[in-house]
Amino acid sequence: MQNLALKLVCLLALCSFTLGDRPAYRLFTADNKAADYDQMVADLAQADVVLFGEQHNDPLAHWLELQVAKDLQRLKGPGKLVLGMEMFERDVQPLVAQYAAGTLPDSAFERQARPWPNYGTDYRPLLQFAQAHQIAVIGTNAPRPFAQTVARGSLAALDKLPAADRALLAPLPIKVDYELPGYKNMAAMFGGGSGPHGGGAQTVIQAQALKDATMAYFIRASRQPGQTLLHLNGSYHSDHHDGIVAYLRQGGPALKVRTLSVVTQAQLDRLDKDNLNVADYVVVVPEDMNKTY
Repeated sequence: MQNLALKLVCLLALCSFTLGDRPAYRLFTADNKAADYDQMVADLAQADVVLFGEQHNDPLAHWLELQVAKDLQRLKGPGKLVLGMEMFERDVQPLVAQYAAGTLPDSAFERQARPWPNYGTDYRPLLQFAQAHQIAVIGTNAPRPFAQTVARGSLAALDKLPAADRALLAPLPIKVDYELPGYKNMAAMFGGGSGPHGGGAQTVIQAQALKDATMAYFIRASRQPGQTLLHLNGSYHSDHHDGIVAYLRQGGPALKVRTLSVVTQAQLDRLDKDNLNVADYVVVVPEDMNKTY
């Protein structure tokens, strides 16, 4: 009798634990079907480019990025994974390459490479993993002064740049498709129309396009056949398969691209309407998840 009572107590405790479970995240496909992590990674390993759209201050996203990198490295094997990062601009690429190769000390890298303020907690573990496994790391972003120049004026301001500066960007001139959903949304946010004469929003969209086009260009230029390039970027740069994805398709329509997007929701059992089809795989994180800044 005592054994039966003990079994019932244990069963109730197990049920209570299950009912009270608080998952850190849930994974879905674009059409709201529950996704399996291992199957997702196997799919990502077959891609040429994987765009991981993060929320920059989400610790869960950064942890998942490291897990995906580790698992892709395991599945792909030596020399078959490349890490690309929005967080480093093209003019510091020599420093990024030296650090990944283990020839530049941490202190010098952090002093000279202009890492983001949350680098130490959120991105340094990834670079250390890359260094330990001889994974090439590519900074893909346009240098900020050029994006600021475009935002204050227009893309035409870049035409006067010297050749050395132009080499840090996607080939000019850059064509902007103002009908991309992300750019149309920016036009609405900044109070302009969605066309090439969209008021004050036009130059902001052009600055965004400069970043998207530059990241896409150096993603294509930095991978060899058979390699998967895992690229970390803010989700707005790749959500809805526009932004970086649109420019990747301009220069390489045959590329196999997969996208992930991290979103926050009050509930985790299904995708909110606004998060349907935002990416090939959607990582749902509780809206009260701690932030790194």
